[in-house]
Order: sequence, then C-alpha cells, then structure tokens
Amino acid sequence: MKQTFSGPETGVGSVYQWEGNNDAGSGRMEIAESEAPGKIRIKLDFTKPFEANNIAQFNLVPEGDATKVTWSMEGPNPFMCKVMQTIFNMDEMIGKDFDKGLNSLKTISETPKS
Repeated sequence: MKQTFSGPETGVGSVYQWEGNNDAGSGRMEIAESEAPGKIRIKLDFTKPFEANNIAQFNLVPEGDATKVTWSMEGPNPFMCKVMQTIFNMDEMIGKDFDKGLNSLKTISETPKS
C-alpha cells in the first residue's frame, strides 16, 4: 500500500493519503478540528472501491485513571448505500476495523515513552 503524509506534522491540516488493493482501497484523511484535550474531527474521503465522504470523530473523556474513547463516523447515506445495507451488515463489514483501531490506540497510549 502506498501511503503519503502532507501538511503540518501534527494538528489541523495534517493529511494522510493511501492507495491500496481492493481490500484497502484508496482515500484521504485530514484533521479538520482538534480541541485539546477531548475532541478530534477528521474529514474522511474514500475514493476506491467506492466513493464516500464522511466525518470521523474521536471524543476523549477522563474516567478516573483511564480515558473513555468514543469513535463515530457520519456522512451522507445515498440511495445505493441504503440498498447495500439491506444486503450487507455494515457492523460486520467495518466493525472489526473500528475494534482494531481502538485496540491499537489503547496499546499506543499505554506504552511508556522511551
């Protein structure tokens, strides 16, 4: 998979772009909003295998010695997407990716800096 980064190294305007096979597809993510310490909004554009434009949001809320992370995604739901949802279970299709991403975030955040 080809991956490129552009814009500022961190924060609003940082861009991650990828081009991959049919499994990974192609797309672009850009940090659109960042409110420390608890909110990040990302403009997420998929180009392959299908086009979709969404906003992903991470909300972080302190809970004792831990942090509760909520990851959501919203965007338009055109007619063809509604038809696909009657055939495919979207939670089964992408739920594992959300779980994998949240587990990676947990591992990274809990690993002591060297």
